[in-house]
Amino acid sequence: MSYSAKIGPSILSSDLACLGNECVRMMECGADYLHLDVMDGHFVPNITFGHPMVECLRNCVGPDPFFDMHMMVSRPEQWVKPMAAAGANQYTFHIEATTNAGNLIKEIRESGMRVGLAIKPGTTVEELAPWAGQIDMALVMTVEPGFGGQSFMEDMMPKVSWLRSQFPSLDIEVDGGVGPSTIHKCAEAGANMIVSGSAVLSSEDPRSVIAMLRTAVLEAIQKRSLDR
Repeated sequence: MSYSAKIGPSILSSDLACLGNECVRMMECGADYLHLDVMDGHFVPNITFGHPMVECLRNCVGPDPFFDMHMMVSRPEQWVKPMAAAGANQYTFHIEATTNAGNLIKEIRESGMRVGLAIKPGTTVEELAPWAGQIDMALVMTVEPGFGGQSFMEDMMPKVSWLRSQFPSLDIEVDGGVGPSTIHKCAEAGANMIVSGSAVLSSEDPRSVIAMLRTAVLEAIQKRSLDR
């Protein structure tokens, strides 16, 4: 097993007027990466921000923080080069948004970014499976994309378990309603990259929440390796 526990605060849950400072604060509190939600008003109803904001954040936080771009957009092909130029490290697109995933994966790699592939709750994990050997990370949405504050969908955990059993070294991310009360279900299913929004950002002690989430994942990884 070559995957590790990584906690990525979802910065959309932060004080957007202080976004740069919030990113710095999260990294200082022990975040492993930053999860940035890009919404275009088409693939999902909301609109957030685009590559100019990402470039500003990169200039603010410096070269080290890892930017995981969750591209909730209807034309993911359009934004690969702009996001790479802006300083994105990983480009996570939705399989539902493209008819040529293979070409898009190739384009993302050629732009120097890691490749993430996401599925909405209504999409079967089998639709992602053919691409699992070509991507760096699979994202299993545990809420409907596009809105914060939704309840965690525990019935998505079999997708995570199946991916972990079939692709033991793949990074598997969960996003939506994940916090201290739901992390153990995610960790036990096999998720190792944990996106957490308000549970971390709205906490009075985000450092301890991040540490708790990481510990839960590390313990599950350790247990899985002992069980093999």
